[in-house]
Amino acid sequence: MLAKIRDTEIFFDVEGCSLVVESHKTYTKPVAFLIHGGPGADHTGYKPTFSALTRRLQLVYFDHRGQGRSARDRKENYTLDNNVEDMEALRQYLGLDKIIVLGTSYGGMVALSYAVRYPQHVSHLIVIASSGSYRFLERAKQILAERGSEEQKQIAQLLWDGNFENEEQLRDYFKVMAPMYSHKYNPNTSVKVWDNKILSIDAINVAFGGFLRTYDVLEELHKITAPTLVIAGRHDWICAPEFSEEIAKRIPSSDLRIFENSGHLIRADEPQALMDVINGFLVYQS
Repeated sequence: MLAKIRDTEIFFDVEGCSLVVESHKTYTKPVAFLIHGGPGADHTGYKPTFSALTRRLQLVYFDHRGQGRSARDRKENYTLDNNVEDMEALRQYLGLDKIIVLGTSYGGMVALSYAVRYPQHVSHLIVIASSGSYRFLERAKQILAERGSEEQKQIAQLLWDGNFENEEQLRDYFKVMAPMYSHKYNPNTSVKVWDNKILSIDAINVAFGGFLRTYDVLEELHKITAPTLVIAGRHDWICAPEFSEEIAKRIPSSDLRIFENSGHLIRADEPQALMDVINGFLVYQS
């Protein structure tokens, strides 16, 4: 489905019912916005892992402007600020009040920025494998220098420079870097999560070549009022767990969980444990 909001069209998909009728009672499930990472990817990597949350929530997936199935735009409009404002416009478009906000990686950065700007519309915040500042970039380069192969170091330079030339080159990057993203990566058994994604080189180039180098919301995190769950993977190379620790220290009413057997893709490395922690948080904070 496409929502014509602001100056663009945002693709969104809804999973799970809102109104539930059980025996003699009727109730409405909370709505969660699931914010994908990248930038330059789409929402499909959240499926089917997060589908398990439909027992408790109605899920709204969406693709950022210029990414996935959303409308393309001028490069200068691929900004964190627009991603936040597009999300707010989508909330209004759907006629929602408070929402659960769940973001992974870059989606976590959008989630943090949204919760800082619109705390009154966030009932719960879940930030997975993310960072509150640009400092994650230099740390990721250090970790790659320590753990990565020569091929991985070479292709990652395209990411650091924001210089991917085409989608195939970006797809090759994710294939070469797959063992770095998933702690349990096995070329024979691991789900190849990047094979069927719609990729956008403009979005990722603008982010890593531009605004992510100055991104910093740390001094604003105290504005977040919603109960917050911060999740990290112990072996995450690109958003190292110390950045999740930093986020949790700065947000009132936050809970930090570090998954000891996960890399960046916690949903691939420990999917059931991830769902258990999120469900437990939602039950406890309901």
